[in-house]
Amino acid sequence: MSITRYIALAMVMVITPSYVMADQPLTLDEAVQIVRDANPGLAAQRSLADAAEEKPSQAGSLPDPKLILNVMNLPTDSYNRAEENMTQLQFGFAQQIPFPGKLGLLEDAAVHSARSVRSDQLDYENKVVRNTRVTWWNLMFLDRAIEIVRKNQNLLRQFVRIAEIKYKLGKGLQQDVLLAQLELSKLLDKEIELVSGREQTAATLNALLDRSGSTPLTLPREVDETLTPVKKAEELIEEAFRSRPLLASRGAHKEAAAARLGHARKGYYPDFTLAATYGFREDNPVTSQPRNDLASVMMSMSIPLYAGSKQSRAIAQKTYEETAAERAYAETFNQVQAEIVSLSSSYRKSSAQAELFKTGIIPQAAQTVESMRAGYQVNKVDFLNLVRVQITLYNYEIDYWKSLASANQALASLKASVGQENVHE
Repeated sequence: MSITRYIALAMVMVITPSYVMADQPLTLDEAVQIVRDANPGLAAQRSLADAAEEKPSQAGSLPDPKLILNVMNLPTDSYNRAEENMTQLQFGFAQQIPFPGKLGLLEDAAVHSARSVRSDQLDYENKVVRNTRVTWWNLMFLDRAIEIVRKNQNLLRQFVRIAEIKYKLGKGLQQDVLLAQLELSKLLDKEIELVSGREQTAATLNALLDRSGSTPLTLPREVDETLTPVKKAEELIEEAFRSRPLLASRGAHKEAAAARLGHARKGYYPDFTLAATYGFREDNPVTSQPRNDLASVMMSMSIPLYAGSKQSRAIAQKTYEETAAERAYAETFNQVQAEIVSLSSSYRKSSAQAELFKTGIIPQAAQTVESMRAGYQVNKVDFLNLVRVQITLYNYEIDYWKSLASANQALASLKASVGQENVHE
């Protein structure tokens, strides 16, 4: 009996991670701040948003002008620039000018697209913070669960000793000893599972913090267990309409699509090209009289000759894209509403359960355990019932921390879904 139990205990001690040796506990607020500052995915999103904000001025600028360098009417028999009157060396510039309003619409579309990307970055930041809080609370639950398991292991060891003494004195049964040893082995197995889960969860949190997965992590021994009521779902939905970056992104995407559609409709109007050249001529080789230089001014314009297969199709394309953007916004808004209702319900449920466990079930179960333990020592309570109520108390304590963690995880997700921190009444 003892060999199996001690082997299992030794295994737990071997696989227990080094987090118990870490010095500085990581609070939730500290974890969130580190993630905001150091998370590489978030830094990448910020860079993308910064890059998008460089596009509007580019989209609203005229095309680069063209430098013109020509040699005009050069005779091919002699290649003499002075032989023919019309031979000239030309220098000039040409500038393409889109139809009025086209550049403004392209710039507007780029501005709205940049707003969309920046809003996506803010929403991504909210999600990273949410994931950090959810993972932190999962780690907190595992720490408390491991602590509870080890405390109950010590209690069951006491039960084993009591059962062994009573059995040796002829006042107890051998099956009581075996039962206590079995339950203790189950707790040792549970600890192995919890410790492994903690290692995996710590690695996930370290990744969010941009740290090595094996970096030791400890959390505070004390945590605020207060669960404040949140606002009604209808109020939170209204606030999400104003605050959620994802909705702002979809709205900006709609506006960008509308600007692109406006630009496509102007595709029927021509673009212009203005050019000016100055031609230098050599002196007359016979009379040595100077020849006048020649100046030229030109204007050309595009003709939408293939409007049926080009401009009309572009308008149809941009119309579909605008419709898609509008429907994507409506779908996103519906999803946000559903998220808020669901998360509000989850938070209230977990909060109520945690409160019930803390103030009602656990104190009552603890009193029952103490009463039955005293009764067992004087042979007034069956050993099996004593073990059962102790295991029940252990399960209730685990359930309390699970409910508390679930409530705070739902709260973290609710804040991200609404798009702001203040979701309480």
